[in-house]
Amino acid sequence: MFTGLVEEVGQIRRIGRKGEALVLNISASVVMHDLKIGDSVAVNGVCLTATTLESGGFTADVMPETYRHTNLNQLQSGSRVNLERAMLSGGRFGGHIVQGHVDGTGVIANISRDQNAVVFEIKPNDGELFKYLIPKGSVTVDGISLTVVQTSQGSFTVSIIPHTIGETVLNVKKTGDTVNIECDILGKYVDHLLQYGKGHAEPSAGKPRSISEEFLSNHGFA
Repeated sequence: MFTGLVEEVGQIRRIGRKGEALVLNISASVVMHDLKIGDSVAVNGVCLTATTLESGGFTADVMPETYRHTNLNQLQSGSRVNLERAMLSGGRFGGHIVQGHVDGTGVIANISRDQNAVVFEIKPNDGELFKYLIPKGSVTVDGISLTVVQTSQGSFTVSIIPHTIGETVLNVKKTGDTVNIECDILGKYVDHLLQYGKGHAEPSAGKPRSISEEFLSNHGFA
């Protein structure tokens, strides 16, 4: 699990490619502290496993599924990436619950100033994500824990303070660039529970297929 608080910006040193499978060699310093082979590192919000460690960096494999559904397929030597180690059980929880499981990608449609903040308008490539995007709710963009400002037809906005701009890859992002989006896990679980038994999964025998007024009344809730 991660918090969405980026620890440092690393840089891609080399990329090994074999079809849609990648091996990323990433230069880093902060995340190398106590990092061990097999540990998880979020790279642009994608949970990857450190497979080798070397002076000033580490390598990680990217499988085809990840290649197809994240912006890691656009990385080149020299690309900058957000890095965060997995959260320690006793650490300060300053962001929100981030799994490193990207739900989809989006395109930066507009970047504008709002006094000391920078507002990014992002258009998700999958409209289904909007059921999890609510104003003042949490969203992860390229591994950064952010708050949704507002949603409109086809896009949502996030407002970025100067510190976050300066300490993440957002300071090199421009209109038309692709970002990884991970929606709040709480919304996804609620949606799954509400949809359970409606074609997504079969309920156990004898249990109702959905919560209804009749069900609540029969069980003393109404």
